[in-house]
Amino acid sequence: MSNVIETRGLTRRYGSTVALHPTDLTLEKDMIHGLLGRNGAGKTTLMSIITAQEWPSGGEVRVFGQHPHENEQVLPKICFVREDQKYPDDAKAHHAFNAASQAFPNWDWELCHRLCEDFAVPKKTRVKKMSRGQRSAVAVIIGIASRAEVTFFDEPYMGLDAVARKVFYDRLLEDYAQHPRTIVLSSHLIDEIAHLIENVVLIDRGRIVLDEPAESLRDRAVTLMGRAEAVNEITAGREVLAHEALGRMVRTTVMGALTDEERQRVRELDLDMVPVSLQELVVHLTTSGTHTAAQTTAEEADR
Repeated sequence: MSNVIETRGLTRRYGSTVALHPTDLTLEKDMIHGLLGRNGAGKTTLMSIITAQEWPSGGEVRVFGQHPHENEQVLPKICFVREDQKYPDDAKAHHAFNAASQAFPNWDWELCHRLCEDFAVPKKTRVKKMSRGQRSAVAVIIGIASRAEVTFFDEPYMGLDAVARKVFYDRLLEDYAQHPRTIVLSSHLIDEIAHLIENVVLIDRGRIVLDEPAESLRDRAVTLMGRAEAVNEITAGREVLAHEALGRMVRTTVMGALTDEERQRVRELDLDMVPVSLQELVVHLTTSGTHTAAQTTAEEADR
């Protein structure tokens, strides 16, 4: 296993506001990572520091084993595409693509032209005059066609409609399969990108809450529905993420996979068992206080 990005004790403060608490993170090479979290959780701050667009307040970051800031050996290998990507006032799409082709050594013009057709990018319209969806298309084309060794997508595809986002996901996967690289997708449309990501990094209130392979999250939580006394028999002693009651019927979501014996008992008790989607799990983890203890420890260390 080879890690392409490593942070140690990385922090960022804006005055008295702590945007990023001490963060240790490693991202494996040639993998699609999902950087998930609510708006304001610290996703953009973390990506901006890793891509050398912001300086940390403390700690360190290494990309390909080197500090990325003002490093001409590292920066051409990193593509950071943001939702609020800025372009010169008179720039048209081809100007943006020309600039990107000079910035990224692995740029592929044939792929760029093909993607322009897929997204119907207007050739004569200035980028600032394009619709939000068209500007998003320009951004994602740069992200894919750059074929940078490390590519960050900070939700630039949010301006695309559902059909265009599907095109983006499909084209990204197709090219990634042929040209593996490290990709980080930041999004709150978690269920939409769940099939893309191989590793999940969840950030909440400036702290990493979860960092593990997506496959291992499949059995991370389960929802049981049925008679209260029957559900309670199975969930007793488990960490409860959510609980709803309607008369004698309840719906309870708990952490942890069920054993074979427990599954057999669920069938005997005539309970409904529903797997928890990645989006549901993220919602529960960022609203239920599951990581309160970890936060308290980190806060004590900050003092």
